[in-house]
Amino acid sequence: MTSSVAQSSAGESAQLTFAAADAVRAYAAKARADADRFAAVLEDIAANGLPDPEQCTPWEELREAHLTRLAAQRPAVA
Repeated sequence: MTSSVAQSSAGESAQLTFAAADAVRAYAAKARADADRFAAVLEDIAANGLPDPEQCTPWEELREAHLTRLAAQRPAVA
C-alpha cells in the first residue's frame, strides 16, 4: 500500500505526494464552484424573492426523474 503523505520528522508538516496534492486542489476547486453556485441562488432570491410555488416542480418529481436517470446509467441486476 502506498501512502499519499511523505514522511517528516516530529514538529514538521507532512508533505503530500504530487498526486495527492492535485486531488486536494481538484476537491477545493469543486467545493469553490459549488459554493459559488449556491451563493448565486441566494443572491437571486435576495434580489427577486422566492418563486411562486405553483410555478415550481415538486421535489418528489425531481427525485423520481433523478432516480430514473440513475437507473438508466446502471445495468439492472437480475
